[in-house]
Amino acid sequence: MIRLTLAEVKTATGGMLMAADPATAVTGSVEFDSRKVTKGGLFLAFPGERVDGHDYARAAVDAGAVAVVGTRAIPGLPMIVVDDPHVAIGRLARAVLDRLPDLTVIGITGSSGKTTTKDLIAGLLGTLGPTVAPPGSFNNELGLPYTVLRSDANTRYLVLEMGSRGPGHLRYLCQIAPPTIGVVVNVGVSHIGEFGSIDAIAGAKSELVEALPSTGIAVLNVDDDRVRAMVPRTAARVVLVGEAAGATLRASDISLDERGRASYTLIGADGSARVTLGVSGRHQVGNSLLAAGVAAEAGLSVSRIAQALGTLRLASSRRMDVFDRADGITVIDDSYNANPASTMAALRALVALGSGSGGRRTVAVLGYLAELGDYERAGHEEVGRAVARLGVDLVVVIGENAKPIHDGAVSESSWGGTSVRLTDQAAAVALLRDELRPGDVVLVKGSRYRTWEVADALRLDATSGRFGTTMTGDQA
Repeated sequence: MIRLTLAEVKTATGGMLMAADPATAVTGSVEFDSRKVTKGGLFLAFPGERVDGHDYARAAVDAGAVAVVGTRAIPGLPMIVVDDPHVAIGRLARAVLDRLPDLTVIGITGSSGKTTTKDLIAGLLGTLGPTVAPPGSFNNELGLPYTVLRSDANTRYLVLEMGSRGPGHLRYLCQIAPPTIGVVVNVGVSHIGEFGSIDAIAGAKSELVEALPSTGIAVLNVDDDRVRAMVPRTAARVVLVGEAAGATLRASDISLDERGRASYTLIGADGSARVTLGVSGRHQVGNSLLAAGVAAEAGLSVSRIAQALGTLRLASSRRMDVFDRADGITVIDDSYNANPASTMAALRALVALGSGSGGRRTVAVLGYLAELGDYERAGHEEVGRAVARLGVDLVVVIGENAKPIHDGAVSESSWGGTSVRLTDQAAAVALLRDELRPGDVVLVKGSRYRTWEVADALRLDATSGRFGTTMTGDQA
């Protein structure tokens, strides 16, 4: 963060300064984890359901924090007392950005793929100058300002993922960090339980392009009808990217290698170049095109973009992380989160990787898809039918809530595969240890209900060598 005095932090947050010298400067980072506090830093004490940050305030000061931002005073500690620490960190982030007028802010939203797109954008812009981007999915009213506060006078690009759980959320995030460039990946049914309809989701995602100034740029996915419909909702200049003929930046001649990695010809205003991606999944073509659109607006040529895209790998964990075990089994760890659209994209990547490596057996380990509301059963069944239609050999469905995936799969009478329903992650790990054999390709995918425990077990148990044909559970 840029250097600020406690008096300036007080003014920015609207808090009360207590037991602290107003002239003391914050010279370190702003942290909400006391273990990460360094000398000269600022500690944010958030009260939570299970952990109260105020309990760690003294440890943060002992570690070098010059003050604590919290909701109540702690005797003997330098404090800035605020009504709401989330609002306070947002105000502080905006105050920092206001002092960095030359910084280019890129905001990214979408129902799925925004974290990967964020990573690719940050990788491309990083070739042009110092770039700050969040680790993983820091995309809410805490994670976004926390990322903003990583910026300093040397930062040239700030790449921000923006999530939304309802109308007005993106508008609020854009008030904290007004974007210069806005990127919309897609509109799907993720969080439909909170929005009520896909049209409401599209309206909420439009808040990003509506926030752009007339001097800004909207980079939109032309292949998504609801994203393309956002064009008249922004005052910014629009750049359309995708596979459609009307795209400003377009991909053609797409092919996949044996690892499910796409190659394509990138066509732009200044020519064309062949791109070979280093990340797996046919859906990464669209993500990389959006990143290319941002990079082109920042001044990179098509040839430089193509070259750089080939060197990039995903910076965020548990997103299409493909690894090979010593026993010949390949695992796709895409277990960070899931919705129907992202799950079907991952399933297509699974099948492509299996067929691209000489006809390997494909196994999908799928967990519950959260926040679908009234669409919950239909969404899970849709995924199950996709499993069958894509020809996945074995699907392991974890948890009662995910049962409709099983129902959808077995409803496809032409499917020659097998579906197994299990109660929990431990049962899935036990089954896979008995069932997997060298050459298999395994996808692990689910919402944040500990599905990643299966991926971790597969990673750590690479030399178990226990292969067999015994299967347990509800089979069909």
